Amino acid sequence: MSISELLATTSETPLEDSFSAQVQKCTEKETKGGKPYLEWDLADATGVITLKIWNNHPQFHSAAETVPETLIQLSGQWTQNKYGVDGKGWKFRVLTDEEQKEFLAGDTATREKQNSDWAEVVAFLSQIEDPRLKALCDEFVRQFEDRFRRTAAARKNHHARRGGLVEHVAQMMRSATAICGVYPDLNSDLMISGVLFHDCGKLWENTYPETGFSQLHLIHGEMLGHIPLGLELVNKLWRDLPLENWREIEPANENVRLHLLHLIAAHHGQYDFGSPTLPRTPEAYALHYVDNLDAKLEMVKDAYASATETAPGIFERKFPLSAPLVAPLPSVSNAEADKAEWNLSSSSNELF
Repeated sequence: MSISELLATTSETPLEDSFSAQVQKCTEKETKGGKPYLEWDLADATGVITLKIWNNHPQFHSAAETVPETLIQLSGQWTQNKYGVDGKGWKFRVLTDEEQKEFLAGDTATREKQNSDWAEVVAFLSQIEDPRLKALCDEFVRQFEDRFRRTAAARKNHHARRGGLVEHVAQMMRSATAICGVYPDLNSDLMISGVLFHDCGKLWENTYPETGFSQLHLIHGEMLGHIPLGLELVNKLWRDLPLENWREIEPANENVRLHLLHLIAAHHGQYDFGSPTLPRTPEAYALHYVDNLDAKLEMVKDAYASATETAPGIFERKFPLSAPLVAPLPSVSNAEADKAEWNLSSSSNELF
C-alpha cells in the first residue's frame, strides 16, 4: 500500500495493511494533560502523512530514537478521519537493503506515470520552431533533467511529491497546446517554453535528494524563492546561447528573452501571490490561468480522495479549497456506476 492509497481510506472499518515510508521529521509534543507524544512526518513517492505516536505505544521509545531519513515499514490497522491517519495495533521496522532500493525507485504506478509525462514533455519541446527557445529548452534539459525529474511542484497542496513538477508541467503543456488551438494568435513556442520554465526555480526550492522523499531546504530557495531563481537561471542559460547566429531573425533576440522572462515573473498573477509583476501579454494571462487550473484541479482530486463525507455527496472542506466539495455530476454513460459509488438516492438529490 502507498501513502496515497492510505489517504484514500475513509471507511470507519480499519484497513489492515502495511506500507513503507521515509521518516521526514520526528517532533516531540505534549497533550493538554501533559503526557508526551510524538508526531512522525512520513513520506513516499505518492505523498506525505503525519502519524501520532502516543506514549503508551509499545515502540514509543524506539520511534523517538529513529532519526530522520530512516526508511521503515509500518504494519497495522489504519483509518482516516478529519484528524488525519490513525493506526491501531501497528508496529514498525527498518527496511532491509533490498527493500530500500525498491522503495526509493517509487511505486510502479507513479513511476510509470511520471516516465510517460516526461516523454510527453520532451515531445512538446521537440515541436518548438523558434531556434532561440528551442536551444534554450534543450540546454536546460541537458543540464537539469535529473534534478527536474525529482522536484516537486510545491511543498504542500498540489503535486507535492517527488517528481510532481514533471506531472504538473506535462499537464500544463497539454492544456497550453489545446488553448493555442482555440486561440491561434497565442505564440505556441513561447507558451510551451514558458510552461517549462515557469517553475524552474523550484529545482532549488522544492527538490529532493537523489535518494529520498524528504524535500531539501536550500538557502537559495529560502532566501530568494522560485520566481527570482527562475529569472536568474533563464538569463544565465540565455547568455550562453550562440545569439550571434540569430541576429537577423524576427522577433529580435532581446524581445524573445523579455517575453519569456515576463511569463516567469507574472505567472502567479497577483502581487500578493508573489508575482513581481502582473500579466501584460496574452501568453502571460494564458499561462497564469493554465497554471492555476492544474493546481486547483489537483487539489480537488486529492480532496475527493481524502475528505470525509459529511452527508451523501457532500464532503468536508479541505484546505486550501475555499468551500466543501460536492460529488461531481457523472456523465450519462457513467451515471449508474457513479451513482452507486457516491451512494446517492433519488430522494436525497431532490429539493421538491
